Amino acid sequence: MKPEDLLRRPVPPLAAPPLTAQPYPLRATRFADREYLNIVYRSDPDALRAAVPEPLEIVEPLVRFEITHMGDVEGFGPCTEAAQVVAVRFGGEDGEYLHAMYLDPVYSVGAVVAGREPSAFPRTVGTPRLLVEEGTLIGTLDHGAQRVATATMPYEYAPMNTGEARDRITVPTFAVRTVPGASGPRACDLVRTEATDVTVKQAWRGPARLQLFEHAMAPLADLPVLEIVSASHVLTDVTLAGAVPVHDYLADRPRSPWGIS
Repeated sequence: MKPEDLLRRPVPPLAAPPLTAQPYPLRATRFADREYLNIVYRSDPDALRAAVPEPLEIVEPLVRFEITHMGDVEGFGPCTEAAQVVAVRFGGEDGEYLHAMYLDPVYSVGAVVAGREPSAFPRTVGTPRLLVEEGTLIGTLDHGAQRVATATMPYEYAPMNTGEARDRITVPTFAVRTVPGASGPRACDLVRTEATDVTVKQAWRGPARLQLFEHAMAPLADLPVLEIVSASHVLTDVTLAGAVPVHDYLADRPRSPWGIS
């Protein structure tokens, strides 16, 4: 995706809560018993290049679909999230681009807002679930009454090295934070964040399957599954660091109204 295409996209404004009722704690968030089902798959390089904003680079056409159950989140309690992230490189550093994230709103609207504002997570609402059934770890994502994704792998199939699991969890992530103004974006930055203070409690690997279903409002299938590369099931405690701007899309560019080049 070209920077000029990114700047033409309208985005909703950041939340403006009452000054005396901040919806989330103003500190780095600690997650206890954060449980991941991760499935890495090979996808269409052209589809990835269309979805990922420059100057992020696509080196290998790899996508990771995850269902994460967070057993205890400071300020919010337990919640479950689904995400689709793309392997990228920026400034010589390998990382992941946060393409889409779906959080169950029944837990906390504040969790959606907290992800969007301090961390620039592309969060919206959905209904993700992570469960064990007949020896199978199952992750699902629904949008309303419609199934969007189903991921499966054998439960605790083969031990995984905890150091390898930690390395994967601490890969830096990138996202786009846009603040709209009266006549166009007032700020548009590529930001970087990472997981810190990670304790891996359990880690497993195994064969997996992933189905993505076409949906206009949850278009995960636009990054099609061509080949499953790996799958893991990891239980951790982790702290999420704050987001740091690493690229300004508005630098040396004229400000223009939405939709006008």
